[in-house]
Amino acid sequence: MSDNIVHLKPLTRDESTTGAGELRSHFFDILRQGRVSALFQPIVDFKRQRIFGYESLIRGPSDSPLHSPVMLFDLARREERLTELDLLCRKTGILGFQERRLVGKLFLNATPQGLMEPQHRSGLTLEFLHSLGLTPEDVVIEITEQYPLTDFTFMDHALSHYRAMGFEIAIDDLGAGYSGLRRWSELRPEYVKIDRHFIQGIHEDSIKQSFVRSIVDIAAGLDCRVIAEGIESQEESATLVDMGVAYGQGYYFSKPQSSPPYLLSKALFRTPSRTRNTGLLWQSRENIADLMHKVPCLREHNTLEEAYQLFAADDHLTAVAVVDDQRKPVGLVRRSSLYATFSSQYGRALHGAKAVKNSMDRSFVQVDKFSKIEDVSSLVTDSMRTQIEADFIIVEDGCYAGLGKVLGLLKKITDLQIRNARYANPLTLLPGNVPIFEYLDQLIAAQAAFTVAYCDIDNFKPYNDVYGYAEGDKVIKLIAEILRENIDSRVDFVGHVGGDDFIVIFSSSDWMQRCSNILAEFELQIPDLYKPEDILQGGIMSQGREGEERFFPIMTLSIGVVIPNARNNITHEDVANMASQAKHHAKTMTGYSLYVERRVNS
Repeated sequence: MSDNIVHLKPLTRDESTTGAGELRSHFFDILRQGRVSALFQPIVDFKRQRIFGYESLIRGPSDSPLHSPVMLFDLARREERLTELDLLCRKTGILGFQERRLVGKLFLNATPQGLMEPQHRSGLTLEFLHSLGLTPEDVVIEITEQYPLTDFTFMDHALSHYRAMGFEIAIDDLGAGYSGLRRWSELRPEYVKIDRHFIQGIHEDSIKQSFVRSIVDIAAGLDCRVIAEGIESQEESATLVDMGVAYGQGYYFSKPQSSPPYLLSKALFRTPSRTRNTGLLWQSRENIADLMHKVPCLREHNTLEEAYQLFAADDHLTAVAVVDDQRKPVGLVRRSSLYATFSSQYGRALHGAKAVKNSMDRSFVQVDKFSKIEDVSSLVTDSMRTQIEADFIIVEDGCYAGLGKVLGLLKKITDLQIRNARYANPLTLLPGNVPIFEYLDQLIAAQAAFTVAYCDIDNFKPYNDVYGYAEGDKVIKLIAEILRENIDSRVDFVGHVGGDDFIVIFSSSDWMQRCSNILAEFELQIPDLYKPEDILQGGIMSQGREGEERFFPIMTLSIGVVIPNARNNITHEDVANMASQAKHHAKTMTGYSLYVERRVNS
């Protein structure tokens, strides 16, 4: 711990006397002896479903009233010793990160006031990093704000100095501090952390959701990454993922602890549904098990020589998974890395007897055997952009099952995209009849509960005749967009039958409200596609089906709904006929209509 001891300026007589108080005495003992410890809390990458880095959180001695970092730093500020305490805390965090062999980014807290103290000397953090074999690229300086910050010019100069050395910058507790958005706009950090107040209960609070959406949008314009703090439940985490938040931390994933986890359970993550659903869900029968290679794995105590023998026996083997005693994956031994180690003079003799756990790659992608191929695609390819021949681990019930290759995944995705293009409507890119019927077949085979809504635009043909095909295409694109926006893209399906006819297959239980929202949104937007004079007279003159000139009202939308019973030995043709009849009933009603045929569910 000697590396953590800070060389203090000599105490004044007032500071050394008992009259300064017991608390002050505790504080100066802590500084002299380096008696602080670091806890580490994972920061997770939602998209890649893994740990992105760790925040170092400092605690005073457990037997001291200064165990709380708030009290510790408040006293340091009053004693004008923030610089010493800041440096001690940073050294403690860096040393703990290195000793625990943690991977990813290390987030180190720093107070603006500490940087402004006259005794602050830059470069000490960099020197200590280099002494431990770490680089500034491994570290994010996280600016905390417990007290008002007014000198933005000084802070800008200080942070520019850190950036010049290679550090990235984060600002903490956005929305809770004194300067808020101004601090963000002035300092232009690489990361911004949203205060826990706006995260707690966000799945039930539309105001908090609006705030976070605004932050996500602003961050995108500033090329800044958003981290949500204080996540405590699966519902909060899932909501943040759906809203496009990139990173998160909180007790839901892991409490701060002295020995934090290297890996997190995949059950904690959920694939974002914010990505626009194109309706190409008939791929769901394809899962990652089709790409799995059953190859041997190693235990943590196995040697590098044993790993080498596996590679020597199989020229196509590019990686071997390492598992613990419960067959949970903990790392990968890669052929290229091992061969590089053994290729040096005496490399095999020197390293062959070492355990693989000391040399394995702890940064790897793990996916469940039954994951959908399209869900795994962006996760794996984004994580391995520069390793096109890399492997990822496939598990079943959390235990090692085999390996998958990125090249194999890319080939499968390409095949699926070609198939998608063949059956998608060229105007809306929504799936046509073939995938619609295939998707219905899947639901019927699974005897799942689902609802089918057949949507048809009233008076579309006269509009198309009068305004032209280009304007007619805008109407088709509009209804397609409205349908996409008003479904749950994780479980619902949108198909384009043709022309102005669309099918929505709901697995979400609130389908009635979603249909009402679709009708309301279409009614709100459709007037924008007419000329003002046509809106004033309530419609247009056009030729009817018999060639006669007559008046047609402004377009409306009709939705016919059926609730099939998959247990009644029905086929997709049966469902299509039911939906078509329900649509016919809806169109006999005047204006915007929603007709629900419930008899088919008997």
